[in-house]
Amino acid sequence: MLDIFVIGGGINGASVARDAVGRGYTVALAEMNDLASGTSSAATKLIHGGLRYLEHYEFRLVHEALAEREVLWAAAPHIIWPLRFVLPHHKGLRPAVVLRAGLAMYDYMGGRRLLPPTKTLDLKHDAAGKPLKPGYGLAFEYSDCWVNDARFVVLNARDAADRGAEVHVRTKVVSARREDGAWTVSLDGEGGRREVRARMLVNASGPWVDQVISDTLGKTGAHNVRLVQGSHIVVKKLYDHDRCYFFQNSDGRIFFAIPYEDEFTLIGTTDRDYQGDPKDVVITAEETDYLIRAANEYFARTVTRDDIVWSYSGVRPLYDDGASAAQEATRDYVLKVDGDASNGAVVNVFGGKLTTSRRLAESVLEKIEDVLGKKGQAWTRESTLPGGDFGPKSFDAEVRRLGLDYPDMPTSLLKRLMRLYGTRARMLLGDAKSVDDLGQNFGADLHAVEVVYLAEHEWARTADDVLWRRTKLGLKVGAEDAARLEAFLRARK
Repeated sequence: MLDIFVIGGGINGASVARDAVGRGYTVALAEMNDLASGTSSAATKLIHGGLRYLEHYEFRLVHEALAEREVLWAAAPHIIWPLRFVLPHHKGLRPAVVLRAGLAMYDYMGGRRLLPPTKTLDLKHDAAGKPLKPGYGLAFEYSDCWVNDARFVVLNARDAADRGAEVHVRTKVVSARREDGAWTVSLDGEGGRREVRARMLVNASGPWVDQVISDTLGKTGAHNVRLVQGSHIVVKKLYDHDRCYFFQNSDGRIFFAIPYEDEFTLIGTTDRDYQGDPKDVVITAEETDYLIRAANEYFARTVTRDDIVWSYSGVRPLYDDGASAAQEATRDYVLKVDGDASNGAVVNVFGGKLTTSRRLAESVLEKIEDVLGKKGQAWTRESTLPGGDFGPKSFDAEVRRLGLDYPDMPTSLLKRLMRLYGTRARMLLGDAKSVDDLGQNFGADLHAVEVVYLAEHEWARTADDVLWRRTKLGLKVGAEDAARLEAFLRARK
């Protein structure tokens, strides 16, 4: 019998599974689709304190999130790195004194050691002012971090599996029922239909958390989350520097413009209530127009629909605190325990975000310990994720070191592999000496060796798994090459 069965393979589920197995519990996780296929890969892709949350007095959440930035950067310096954010002052919106005070609090609460502090910019002379329309003079520049969101999930799952957890993708939890003081969990997916037993459940199914409570666990009438849709557009590169913009919109909301995958700019996000099935969420025409209008308020170069190369949308499962507007709903997480050791307990996870996922997992483990008893100590704060075993400021040195091991490989390829896999790039490349040894090319320097690695070590089953969640090369690989990749993966099954 397992100690813990985790439902959901997003960042919360993967983080809980990793922490729990590292403490000595026996753990299995099931995800009905691909890892990170829901909310966790539809984020703005930031590790940040949430500057705007200060306006809603969410001081606990901001403090926790700020403290996590450098912890996570040190854990995964290949997929997380610092970004400087430029916040222009917009006349008629939040006063400069309010912005300055908020950023002073941000710096004070943040526990920074490596990230540089806030400074004031004169946009008339700084390079950050060049892409903007005339009239923007004052700006503030501060620090947060960027994360490759889907890889963050996969690496947490990979570390959990390396430590002994069972990770099942494309496996739906059909039902879970209490029997003889534990749970009987019915699964359907890879491996067919089967049942497993577990002393405790963790429901980390994100937007489906209420659905799991009602349909899978049999407790009808669950209503704990508010589904809020957030959409993004990716456009051709709007500027050449490496900083991100944090813009205020005239309706009081905010949005970002972020350098993305070298050749693009990511713009988002929106905030609107969502009523449908989370699996059907897509960006709406209204959201697209909203983001285009918002970008054109600031950028000198006009953004049009023709500039959009990709768009995506996700549903945030925010805890329903009764806030009147979607953007005002709490971003903090809430944990609720149902049951006890005598009849089988479940921890239901509501809310959460990439930045606080490690701390959320520690909080879930406190609930688990109350039911199952304590095993190991908290351990993830000082740990690294797979491939991240090098210093947070040593990425370029690691690329050079990889180049010494593979002198005939293109530097651009080695840098891309280091950004995705860190030191495990060597595991992927193996004995290859040159590009010719990497096998079939599926476009954008994606070769068979990498695809096989992703299938064998990172649960990739389809072309979308590889192109959009493991590598983001879907932005550069055409339909014909994607079809060849799909055929290659099918032939491996």
